[in-house]
Amino acid sequence: MPTTHRSYASYVAVGDSFTEGMCDELLHDGHYRGWADRVASALAAEHAQRVGREERVGPADGDFRYANLAVRGKLIGQIHDEQLAPAAAMGADLVTLAGGFNDVLRPGCDIARVERLLGRCATGLRATGATVVLFTSTDPTRRLAGSARLLPAILRMKAFVQELGQQDGIAVVDLFSAPCFDDRRLWAEDRLHLSPEGHRRVAEGVLEALGRPAAFDWRAPMPAATPPGRAEKLRSDARWLRTHLGPWIGRRLTGRSSGDGRPPKRPELLPYR
Repeated sequence: MPTTHRSYASYVAVGDSFTEGMCDELLHDGHYRGWADRVASALAAEHAQRVGREERVGPADGDFRYANLAVRGKLIGQIHDEQLAPAAAMGADLVTLAGGFNDVLRPGCDIARVERLLGRCATGLRATGATVVLFTSTDPTRRLAGSARLLPAILRMKAFVQELGQQDGIAVVDLFSAPCFDDRRLWAEDRLHLSPEGHRRVAEGVLEALGRPAAFDWRAPMPAATPPGRAEKLRSDARWLRTHLGPWIGRRLTGRSSGDGRPPKRPELLPYR
């Protein structure tokens, strides 16, 4: 359900590549920025204004703290087993949780198991006293050919997440119902991860769900643009097949993940600057 305007001094992001920030702008340390970093930046500025520098006792007292445990390629079982306990132990005021779409992409997905584990994560994090923000998936069928097979599972997950969102202290960012995400300009070249503009809009959606006044209408369509010609589209499709879809299929066939052996980019709840 929509949250009231609660103040936050700490934030933990939990999930997969969506939350890690894949395909947003690269930062100086080699990590992607991502919507979660953008949310942390906005809340840190708000927190600093509220606390006031003169109230500090020590060099880090009063700082807004942020951790991002998300790792690309993670399935909901891995998120549950690897991220839930560390996130809960941090005792943050705010937690965002996104997961399950990597499971849905795989044939034979056990959607009941995905719901069960996602529900455990949400209720476990909420039990710490944190505000928890969940997400519905975008609708891939309006922009990706061959994705219709995913729609029944996505719709079921959407209903499940919205049901969780009826609980006190759990908010939902409904990306499925925002047609702006049909626009390919909100997606990276791999067509699975958000572009910088996509990340900017998701961040605004999270802030809106937390009761912050809107800086802009994140659901609004992009300005009209000339659609690509047939030759350009064919070249783009060929490049996508070669550069992105082929390697993705290869990893699935060999049981590998893009996140294997990769640590979270912000594993500790530290001051965000």
